[in-house]
Amino acid sequence: MTQAQEQISEQIRETPLETIDLRHEFADLGIGDVLDQLDSELIGLKPVKDRVRQIASLLLVERIRQKMALATTLPTLHMSFTGNPGTGKTTVALRMAKILHGLGFVRRGQVISVTRDDLVGQYIGHTAPKTKEILKKAMGGVLFIDEAYYLHRPDNERDYGQESIEILLQVMENQREDLVVILAGYGDRMEKFFQSNPGFRSRIAHHIDFPDYSDGELLWIAELMLQQQNYRFSPEAREAFIRYIAVRKEQPLFSNARSIRNALDRIRLRQANRIVAKLDRTLTADDVMSIEAGDVLASRVFVKGAGAPGEGR
Repeated sequence: MTQAQEQISEQIRETPLETIDLRHEFADLGIGDVLDQLDSELIGLKPVKDRVRQIASLLLVERIRQKMALATTLPTLHMSFTGNPGTGKTTVALRMAKILHGLGFVRRGQVISVTRDDLVGQYIGHTAPKTKEILKKAMGGVLFIDEAYYLHRPDNERDYGQESIEILLQVMENQREDLVVILAGYGDRMEKFFQSNPGFRSRIAHHIDFPDYSDGELLWIAELMLQQQNYRFSPEAREAFIRYIAVRKEQPLFSNARSIRNALDRIRLRQANRIVAKLDRTLTADDVMSIEAGDVLASRVFVKGAGAPGEGR
C-alpha cells in the first residue's frame, strides 16, 4: 500500500465520507491537467487517449470508494503498449505515471525506461544483480521496458534473459502495489512474446495499441514542431513536404513522428546552408524563419535509386 493509500485508509478509520464532490476531487488531484497535457503533446491517437481516460476514471472511482469505506481491491495496473516507433508510447508512459502518482497508486511519478541491455547480463551470475538494481531504482514508480520481446531469446541456449523474466514476474505479482510495469514494442512481436511467456499476459491488465499516424496528422506534427522553433513552411514548401511524407512512408525505417522530427532537423540544416551561401545581404526575421521548397526537395528521399533513406539523410 502506498503512502497516499495509507493516508486514505487512516481517514476512513476516523470518519468515512458519505458524499464527495466529484468535480472538486478531479480538479484537486490534477488529473484533468495531465489529460489536457497529453492532448496538447500528442496529435491524433484518439483510441489511446480514450483508454488512458478510462484507466484514469477507474482509478479515480477506486480512490473515492476507498474514502467511502466501500469494498475495494487493488487494481492490476501493469500495461502493454504496442505499436510502431514514434507513435508516442514513451510520452504516454510519462503521463500515465503522473496520473498514477496523483491518485496515490504509486509513491513517485517517475518512469525508469530500460531495454534488454539494462536487465540481462552476458555471463552467469550477472543478470540477477542487474535486474534487481533496475527494479530497486524503479520501485515506487513505473518501469518502462522498451522492445520487451528481446528479453526472450529461445534460439540461444546460453541466453540469460529468462532469468530476468522470472525475477520481473515475481516482482510484478508480489510488489504490484509499489511498482507498475509497462512492456512496449511492435504488436506482432509482443504477441509472440506473450505466447511464449504466459506469465506476463496474465499479469497485464491493460493492452493499448498505438496506431500509425495518418499523412495529415504527420503534416500537422511537422507544422507544430516548426512553430515551436519559430520556423514555418512557405506554401510551396508545405506542398513539397506533403509529397515527402507520402514517399518517405513507403520506404524502410520509417518511424512516424520520430522520422518527421529527424526530417525537419535536416531541412533546417539545408535552409541554414542556403542562407549562409549568400553573405552579402541583410536578413529579416522572415528570411530565417521561412522553409522554402528547395530545402525540402533536396532530400535524398526524392532521388530514385538512392536506396533506403537512413535517419541521417
